[in-house]
Amino acid sequence: MTETVSPPDIPPPPAARRFPWPRGLSARLLLFTAFVVTLAGLMVLPPTLAAYEEQWLLDRVRAGELASTIAESDPELRVSDSVAGQLFDQAGAVTVAVQVDGARRLVLPPKVPMQTPYLVDLRRQNPGSWLAAPFFTLTSPPGSMVRVMAEPRFRKAEFVEVVLPDAPLKAQLIAYFWRLAAITVFVAGLAGFFVYLFLNIFLVRPMQRITRAMEQFRADPADPEARIVVSKRRDEIGRAELELDRMQTDLLTALASKARLAALGEAVAKINHDLRNMLTSAQMASDRLAALGDPKVAQALPRLERALDRAITLATDVMTYGKSREPAPVVRPTPLRAALDSAAEDSGLVAAGGVALETVIDPREQVLADPDQLHRILTNLLRNAREAIEGAPDRGGKGRVFVELHRGDGLSILRLSDDGPGVPQRAQANLFQPFVGSVRRGGTGLGLAIARELAQGHGGDLVLVETGPGGSVFDLSLAGGSGAAARTRRPDLGAGRQRRALTAPAGERGRRCGKRTG
Repeated sequence: MTETVSPPDIPPPPAARRFPWPRGLSARLLLFTAFVVTLAGLMVLPPTLAAYEEQWLLDRVRAGELASTIAESDPELRVSDSVAGQLFDQAGAVTVAVQVDGARRLVLPPKVPMQTPYLVDLRRQNPGSWLAAPFFTLTSPPGSMVRVMAEPRFRKAEFVEVVLPDAPLKAQLIAYFWRLAAITVFVAGLAGFFVYLFLNIFLVRPMQRITRAMEQFRADPADPEARIVVSKRRDEIGRAELELDRMQTDLLTALASKARLAALGEAVAKINHDLRNMLTSAQMASDRLAALGDPKVAQALPRLERALDRAITLATDVMTYGKSREPAPVVRPTPLRAALDSAAEDSGLVAAGGVALETVIDPREQVLADPDQLHRILTNLLRNAREAIEGAPDRGGKGRVFVELHRGDGLSILRLSDDGPGVPQRAQANLFQPFVGSVRRGGTGLGLAIARELAQGHGGDLVLVETGPGGSVFDLSLAGGSGAAARTRRPDLGAGRQRRALTAPAGERGRRCGKRTG
């Protein structure tokens, strides 16, 4: 039977851009620098043009003011035609007037009729009108006249007024604009080049080096050239290099660990196949020995069975954890009391003379769980509790495991408490880590790792609530806290409330790991 393998999904090519845009950081930085510097130059143009126009007009007003002083020396306070011609040629003025003591006197009258001029008062200007003045001059109709008023400098008067055509001012403004634009472009280009150069050296190139190291490391983590060389910088770039170096080191360690685990999984898979055949032969031999009826054989046979049980458990646990992932749980209402009965039986708990399970959970209580995976979790926890109690030298192999159920916040919380010696301090940090969380000598440390993974697959978790010389408490939470037949409370053991000890044969085989070991 062949299986059709569908081709991998290929992402569609990116849509073509309507406008070309550089992808590299260096090119984008160059464009951004040129844009910012050009924008700064454009922002300087309006005040520079306004200052130039103001100074140009003020120079013409001063020339008209000098004409008024000459007129005062004439008895009729008039300027001769020859002097008027010279003043007109120098200042470009059509008329000149002064106002003294509230009386306005026309010093230089116009030779021909002229159109109504627009006013520029240099005595009082707000910033907005001052900045807009050169653009108003450049956009005025051809042949316009401008009337300029300013405070006098060479005489006592209220103001000096000059009327002149704005065509020469327009020509000067246009010429000055192009000179200023050329200077601005040159300075902006030079400044932009140096800004780009320094930013490229101190920012872009280090980022490109970090990017190349990340790309090379992704392509081949084992390549020594892919490791980032940490500089001595103490800024954000230096911190990024240091963190990338640490990340690469951690990833290499994790990859090496996963490679060893993968090799171990392949080796265990091969060993497990041969080990099952060996164990089958050993079981057949033990059955034949049991049939002999020899007292010495019967005395040694339980030890052989326990050794076989441990070998089967170890091989099964390693193979179970070696799977890529646990199957998704098939959740359905599951009787909790029946699940505890079955797990206690497989965990080797006894009614008397050993470790007993005590609970007051109502037989009608149900939880939403996968029955098989719930059985694995409970068996792991109960067996570890039994092994911890039996391993305590001062307990004589006797103790109890108490189980109670609480519901709330959409969760069913199963609390398992034992009176064993507790989890050692050295094992608490790595309690749920595979191969390192074992407490029992010879354990694999897979029990709690498997149990917690299964609990999280149900939308819950498995946590160690407390531990100490008086015992340990674990909480197993499962999603779904409604629909229970009854809520349970911890019984008052001193008052002799109802208890039940769930039992199982002492020699029953176990299949999985439990609460502390594995």
